[in-house]
Amino acid sequence: MIGRMLMGRLSLIAMMVVVGSLSAASQGTLSSWTRDAQRRVVKIYGAGGMKGLEAYQSGFLVSPDGHIATAWSYVLDVDPIVQLDDGRRFESTIVGFEPALELAVLKIDASDLPYFAVESESSANWGDPVIAISNLFNIATGNEPASVMQGSVASITKLDARRGTFKTPYRGNVLILDLIANNPGAAGGALVDARGNLIGMLGKELRDTATGVWLNYAVPAAALRGTIGDIIAGRKTTAPVDTTPMLARDRSHDFTSLGMVMVPDVLESTPAYVDEVVAGSAAQSAGLRPDDLVLLANGTRVESQRSFRKLLRTVDRRDDVNLTIQRDSEILNLVLRP
Repeated sequence: MIGRMLMGRLSLIAMMVVVGSLSAASQGTLSSWTRDAQRRVVKIYGAGGMKGLEAYQSGFLVSPDGHIATAWSYVLDVDPIVQLDDGRRFESTIVGFEPALELAVLKIDASDLPYFAVESESSANWGDPVIAISNLFNIATGNEPASVMQGSVASITKLDARRGTFKTPYRGNVLILDLIANNPGAAGGALVDARGNLIGMLGKELRDTATGVWLNYAVPAAALRGTIGDIIAGRKTTAPVDTTPMLARDRSHDFTSLGMVMVPDVLESTPAYVDEVVAGSAAQSAGLRPDDLVLLANGTRVESQRSFRKLLRTVDRRDDVNLTIQRDSEILNLVLRP
């Protein structure tokens, strides 16, 4: 961790050296573009997951009406608090998410906000200078601007090119960066070009399981555009659970019948974490493990244990249950067969 923090500081120093070498006019223009981009980046505070990890990350505004794109992670186990560049804090709601892209869209009750236009085609090329803007290490608090790091695009490649050594569900092209953006709080931040235009979303902390090397990358904005638009327009949502049972209660699934023991349900919004798996049960046969977090059940978002339980009561005991779960940094699809 110390080494990664040191590298991050070195990148910040490198940015100052680069900016210092520019003409006064160019330096002023770059500073203005960077500051405009910072106003479009937000700080997100939520949950720390089962392992007490950092409960903060980054996001960026994608509409003037308060829609925010960010990385899907354990921080969003609860509806998070969003803090804008000017210091204002808002409660947010999760409008929708796409596990395959590790993307989530939040909404705050605000309007006339500065935002990034998400282009349909990527303008990033190898060697292009870039600026990463994020809530790195939660250094910026209150109305302080988000942290800034300068670097370049080292390469553009598919994330699964290493044959599965990186545990992530995303399988598209990524921008490999030569700056140390793979640190707590940076996930979901904005990667912009030298003129402050959005070109990508900073990825989560990702480590090569074969070599132990940390990967600094961003998902191209063009890969996110369609899904962000669908979620905002309501064409792709994680609709709330229908709490009206469709079938008699004695014919519906529950945790016990499927062989799952959940963590203690002590709060109204206790996440659907699996505590134990019963030997010989449907859950064990499906490959479910302790500490798995249930994200979707039959395509519907699982907001809490209580919503999960209500959803199971609408499914006949004779029918399969399709689950999307998060296991560490992996997103997996499992089928529980009674």
